[in-house]
Order: sequence, then structure tokens, then C-alpha cells
Amino acid sequence: MVDSPPNRNIKQAHVIHQWKHGSPLIDCRFDPSGRFVFASSEDNSVQRWDLSDDSKFSLLAHDSWVFSIEHSLDSRWTITGGGDGRLVWWQTASEESKPARTIEAHQGWIRSLAVSPDGKRLASAGNDKVIRLWDIENGTLQEELPGHERHLYCIRFHPTDSNILLSGDILASLKQWDLSTLRVTRDFDCKSLHTYNTGQKVDFGGVRAIAVSLDGKYLAAGGLHKASNPLGSVHEPLDLIFDWESGKLLQSCVSEKIRSVIWRQLFIDQNTVMAVSGGTSGGFLHFWTPASAKEIHQFKLPKHARGMDLHFDGLQVATTHSDGQLRITRLVAKED
Repeated sequence: MVDSPPNRNIKQAHVIHQWKHGSPLIDCRFDPSGRFVFASSEDNSVQRWDLSDDSKFSLLAHDSWVFSIEHSLDSRWTITGGGDGRLVWWQTASEESKPARTIEAHQGWIRSLAVSPDGKRLASAGNDKVIRLWDIENGTLQEELPGHERHLYCIRFHPTDSNILLSGDILASLKQWDLSTLRVTRDFDCKSLHTYNTGQKVDFGGVRAIAVSLDGKYLAAGGLHKASNPLGSVHEPLDLIFDWESGKLLQSCVSEKIRSVIWRQLFIDQNTVMAVSGGTSGGFLHFWTPASAKEIHQFKLPKHARGMDLHFDGLQVATTHSDGQLRITRLVAKED
């Protein structure tokens, strides 16, 4: 986890590395040691790149796309969750493409994983509408949390409290859970992230990305709005920023005239949220703060983007793309 740095004025960003895979890429994560970056692919594999020498290693165990990747805090384990409903544990630095553990964890797609800040628990969620909590070391199922009416898209632990978990679904229901009591303690109003299209008869949008600032002051929930033609990808990215203590909506952050959806977001300092979006307009990195609904910066990426992660140095951003490229972008602040 990145320590909460003072607010930085990001002025530009540029791609410093890119690696090619033979199939479109989905999600990505740096391991906590900063040695590797992992990316999942539409060929059902997970690729591991070593940042020190650019070497690539393939992990094969899923029968479907891998939608989420997480790591134990000590970097020992890499855990992947796929559309086949499986959770797979890998030894992060191993040279053998053999899982350490495979669990049939969910009925249907696993869409999101999260690791608690104390490093003891893994949370998983997906299309079966249930959150499951696992012992990250031995894979034992600890708890099940039903409570959502529709598919879960995203889960996220509070960065400083392992008993607080947030979960968002396709109907834009965003719940805060107290894991000491296994109860929902409050709901955040994210209804602007949901669209029901009467012509196409589909629910669309939902809470696709959740982030909490490292000082715990702000919550961001991202996705899309203005979905006039959901199945035709006619919609725009939208990010909602809340005051954590009061639950009050502070900003509805927009990026006008871009047809895309926010896939993931992170706070890069105390006030600035960085989000990745991708769609028919291509790929973008967006930067918002609670002070304004307008972006403070926007950087266009070379191709349609889907996944994103931030290196522990707080400067290198990994993004996955539809052209099969994993790209590393370096953020440049005024003080750099």
C-alpha cells in the first residue's frame, strides 16, 4: 500500500514501458514488493512480467477470463479470480506454472477481489450476489455475506480498518459492511451510476470502481452515466466523491464527450483520485479532487484501457489494453 503523500500537482504523464501479449488484456496488479506486474488476458491466462529484466512468465489454471488479481501483503501469494468461479493461489515468484491452491469459490463469475489492510483476509464477490471472506494463508472460508439483489461488480476494504468492507453492484447499490457484526451499517446514494434502458430492457452501469483516500476522508464510486444506448456503448464516465464521515455527496465528477466507463480508481494522494476508463473513445487516465466536478488533468492512453494499478513508488501506473499491450506510464509532478 502506498503511504499517503502530500498532495501533488500532476502536470503530465508519459509511457515508459510496454510489453506485448498475443491476446487482449483485462486486469493488472503490481505485487507489493514492486518486482513484478501481473496481467490477465482473454486467452484465460495470467502473465507475469519481471520489471528488472522484462521477462514474461505464464500462469495457466482458469477456464475463463480472470477479472481480478490480488496479492498477500508480503508478496508471497498471488490470488486470481475468474469467470469460472475459481479462486487460485500462486506462489508469486515461482518459476513453475502450477497453482498452490484452487477453490471452487462462487457460482458464476468472480468479478472482484480485495485484501484486508491487516493482510489476513481475502474478500471475493461476483455474479452470485454473495461476498465471501477467506483466510488468505490457508484458503479457509470464514464468512458469507448475502445482501445484494443483483450482480456484484466491486469490493474494497477501508485502507485503515480491516472490519470495514465496501461493496457495489449493477443497480448502483453501495453498501458499507461491519465485518465484526457481519451487518450493513450504511448505504451510499449512487443511483446516478445506474441506468435502466426501457427499449433494450437492460440494467446498465452500476458501481464499477471503489476507492477510499488513504487518510479515510473521502470515498469515490465510479462507473458511467448518460447511457442512452448501453449496448452500443453510448455513455460517459462518472465518478462520485463522498465525504466519508457524513456520507454526503461532494462532487459528481464528469469527463464530457468521452464514451467510456471507469473500470478502476485509486487515490494517489490525500485528495486526488486517479481513474482509468476505456470505451469507444479509447483509454484515458482521469484525475479528480473533491474541490471540483471538472478534471484537474486527463491523459489519453494509446488504446482502449481496462485495468490499472499503481506501483508502490506512487509514480508508475500499469494499464492493460485491448491491443494486448501492458503499458507503464510515469506520472510527473511539478516537484519532480
